[in-house]
Amino acid sequence: MIEFKKPFINRALERLGFTELTDVQEKVIPVLQDRKDIIAEANTGSGKTHAFLLPIFEAIDPDLKQIQALILAPTRELANQIYNFATVISGLSEKPINVDLFVGGIDRQDIITRLESRMPHIAIGTPGRITDLAIKENLLKVYTANFLIIDEADMTLDGNFIEEVANILSIIQDNCVKAVFSATIPESLRPFLKKYLKNPIMIDVHPQDVSSLNIEHYFIKTRETDKFVMLKKIVEAINPYLAVIFCNTKESAESVFEWMKDRKAKVTLVHGGIDYRKRRQLMKRINSLEFQYIVATDIFARGIDVIGISHIINFELPKNMEFYIHRTGRTGRIDFTGIAVSLYEFADNSYLDYLEKKGIRAVYKEIRDNQIIDARVRKSREKRDWKENDLDRQAKSKVRKPKQVKPGYKKKYKEEVAKVRKQLARKKH
Repeated sequence: MIEFKKPFINRALERLGFTELTDVQEKVIPVLQDRKDIIAEANTGSGKTHAFLLPIFEAIDPDLKQIQALILAPTRELANQIYNFATVISGLSEKPINVDLFVGGIDRQDIITRLESRMPHIAIGTPGRITDLAIKENLLKVYTANFLIIDEADMTLDGNFIEEVANILSIIQDNCVKAVFSATIPESLRPFLKKYLKNPIMIDVHPQDVSSLNIEHYFIKTRETDKFVMLKKIVEAINPYLAVIFCNTKESAESVFEWMKDRKAKVTLVHGGIDYRKRRQLMKRINSLEFQYIVATDIFARGIDVIGISHIINFELPKNMEFYIHRTGRTGRIDFTGIAVSLYEFADNSYLDYLEKKGIRAVYKEIRDNQIIDARVRKSREKRDWKENDLDRQAKSKVRKPKQVKPGYKKKYKEEVAKVRKQLARKKH
């Protein structure tokens, strides 16, 4: 366990319940302490947020009233989550360390008024809002930052964001430490990173098997059946504690949401077209377990932690294959088990080949008499010889799910969720 020089950080580790650091934290923290640039590939849930927050807080000078760290995230939800983590740590500091959030949906005039009176020590936000305040308005003095973090880089540097991030990087001081984190670093981003990072240390902290040992991956062929007919069968067969139904577009998500509402399901809808304030309210209600189903686009696939998601349903397979891992990673977290159910068509065979090569242990299923059973499809794949390894043996010992859903499972699941929530609440207060 790394010992930090500032006592309040060690107190924060105790408060957060850290008994040992994760692999990514063990590798990243010393490099950032040495003030070297980093490109780190690490899966969702690996602890990378604290991997960059802890050394940043150790380096912050509370008496220096200027921005010392800038953290960029692709979505408001992820930026808000990082902000919440950061405020837990800053709250234990002997001297005030100001952490501010800059995202759309927060009253712009309030932000401007605040910036006219003081700069935060740590600024966290989305590229669009940071660009607006730092470059267009020249109110947020990010050029003084000693650390620049780009989280979920494959999304943060996607599309229009890449130009905004480049503009931000152009005004950052030369000796600023830059760290890039993502579950995957696409080859298309390598030239951009090479341009702005100085001899970065490459850190790859992926487990041998990209598929969580706590997740079972079921694939059900539509056989040209209407997808809503298939969704009805899945919903009736799985009886989830809390399920996320993923769709590829807002329009598709809205259609599924309306269909679920017509069936009187306890369901909500989350996508980027919903007002940010409403999304924040929805997240509170989701975390209060008011719903049994969440219909969502990929905005829900990254950086959002909801305790108790028992099932993922891919109404549509994500166009970006890497997002399959991000979506399914919403379940099977902490000590819980999870099931991912995906609809696929004949044209998706190459897609499934890719997932299997990535380590996803696909199990092909069909639904009969309200039960999910082994399917008589893709038999050539089912007959493949999978050589059992340590991960497989560990998975067998760790994940023992009944073939059928037992009547009392939801009650036990609810008790476990309540137990974990209490543990996490104690760490925050």
